Amino acid sequence: MTTNAEGPQTRPRRRPPAGAAVLREDVTEAIRSAVFEELASVGYARMSIEGIARRAGVGKTAVYRRWRSKLHLVLDVVSALAVLGLPVPDTGTLEGDLRLLYEFTSRALRHPVASQIIPDLQAEAARNPEIADAMRRTLREGQEGVASKILAAAEQRGELRHGIDADLALDLISGPLYWRSVVIRGPKLPKAYLETLTRATAEALKAL
Repeated sequence: MTTNAEGPQTRPRRRPPAGAAVLREDVTEAIRSAVFEELASVGYARMSIEGIARRAGVGKTAVYRRWRSKLHLVLDVVSALAVLGLPVPDTGTLEGDLRLLYEFTSRALRHPVASQIIPDLQAEAARNPEIADAMRRTLREGQEGVASKILAAAEQRGELRHGIDADLALDLISGPLYWRSVVIRGPKLPKAYLETLTRATAEALKAL
């Protein structure tokens, strides 16, 4: 507060600079959800900002205020998945941890939206290095972080020898289920498939 000859005056509040309006988080989340739905429905090539905005119930301006283009929007959404990660199993045994990891991963890959989006984006990744990098982070880093902790715990318990080839071990853990669920996209997994895969992977890791 300031004073002058006419008495006290209230200092005027500073207004936020033009264009600095706060972006509503509920609108941002609605747009992100619309991206997943649009990708599953029409694929990346046919997806448009107009379609995303319509599905999210917002104007195109709301989308462009957050992302410069369709590519940047998809990269942001896909990259965000990498930081979500999977829960780290802690059953006390290598086989128990692998079994839970496979259950989590299988459930995620069977999700209707994921089963449509991942193959489509993999195809786009072959043509677009930026999408390829985002997909690599999403599909590899999330699971690798969990798998690395499973391997470290198994080494501490003496179930695995110290100094095993970490890259090969991660390939053994992640490769078969991803190949079966995403690449060849065969019929529903047989009832005992995850159990058998767990035992086979554990034995392979112990042989490294």
